[in-house]
Amino acid sequence: MPPLKETGEGGQAQASLRARMEEHRSNAVCAACHKQMDPLGFALENFDAIGKYRTTDGDARIDASGLLPDGTQFSNPIEFRQALLAHRAEFVRNFTDKLMTYALGRAVSYTDMPAVRAAVRDAAGSDYRWGSLILGVVSSEPFQMRRAAEMVTATR
Repeated sequence: MPPLKETGEGGQAQASLRARMEEHRSNAVCAACHKQMDPLGFALENFDAIGKYRTTDGDARIDASGLLPDGTQFSNPIEFRQALLAHRAEFVRNFTDKLMTYALGRAVSYTDMPAVRAAVRDAAGSDYRWGSLILGVVSSEPFQMRRAAEMVTATR
């Protein structure tokens, strides 16, 4: 897949990350995935790499609007949060799945799904606080019963 262009025509800086991503999506090979992923990134574009809120990207004003794959539109991070909360169970399950993947250092398989579901179910009592989800993952059987070879490979 081609990298994003750092400069526009004539060597001028692109207006924004959104503009570069729109150009990138013009490639049909890239567009299929980016159509689903880009709205999530655009929703959070107001936050820089360390989480500081910003309203511009270079000289361009940030446009944090987007359209989710289910057709939900949002125009700022607050509306994006509300859209995610409308699908809270899916969001928490997916987050926990990805957290388990990171913790195990490998892809989650069908045999790990009972542990993912248990971590989500146990965290419900604390309104799905991050700490509860993390505790559910690290106290799960797949995490606790990792083999030494898996741990060595994961640290490389």
